[in-house]
Amino acid sequence: MDLVPHPDSPHSDNSGGGGGASAAGALSPAASSAGAASALASPSRYESQKRRDWNTFGQYLRNHRPPLSLARCSGAHVLEFLRYLDQFGKTKVHTPACPFFGHPAPPAPCPCPLRQAWGSLDALVGRLRAAYEENGGRPENNPFGARAVRLYLREVRDHQSRARGVSYEKKKRKKAPAHPIPAAVISSSSSHDGNGHSHHYEHQMPPPPPPGAAA
Repeated sequence: MDLVPHPDSPHSDNSGGGGGASAAGALSPAASSAGAASALASPSRYESQKRRDWNTFGQYLRNHRPPLSLARCSGAHVLEFLRYLDQFGKTKVHTPACPFFGHPAPPAPCPCPLRQAWGSLDALVGRLRAAYEENGGRPENNPFGARAVRLYLREVRDHQSRARGVSYEKKKRKKAPAHPIPAAVISSSSSHDGNGHSHHYEHQMPPPPPPGAAA
């Protein structure tokens, strides 16, 4: 993922495997239950990433000149933010003058710029769009859902697809083969009487003649 690193990312504390194992064995059942409850209450990876993205965007608004409030934020400001993130990108996007333009696996390095990958930007906008409404924003005023933002993402996708020689189109799922119709269903038929009622009949073999009947 290409996005800018976040200063509030959690850091692990590697204090040694032996001590950790003995400390875990000394936990009481009550402490173990509390730890399990805490693990269940911890946010998912998506929620954690969404919170970090929202904090990063808030910091960007505060550092803007002049500073911007969330209520005054528009689709144009979202585009400024997305372009600002390009300086932290790690995806090589070839220019039309580059001999590797459209080459999915360049055989040598080139001086083309690094950009944010389209997939990273698309996912980021989705998370920020959800975070905006979760933090009190009205859906009809959501700047992350503005038409200009959608068009920009589409342009980035198309340009990177041509420059990198990759396709972002989703593959169509193959239709499942049709199952054969059971013979019992084929043998049934329906008819309609004059009153518009539907009657179903099952075609069955006639019963055998009674014993002693004339041939």
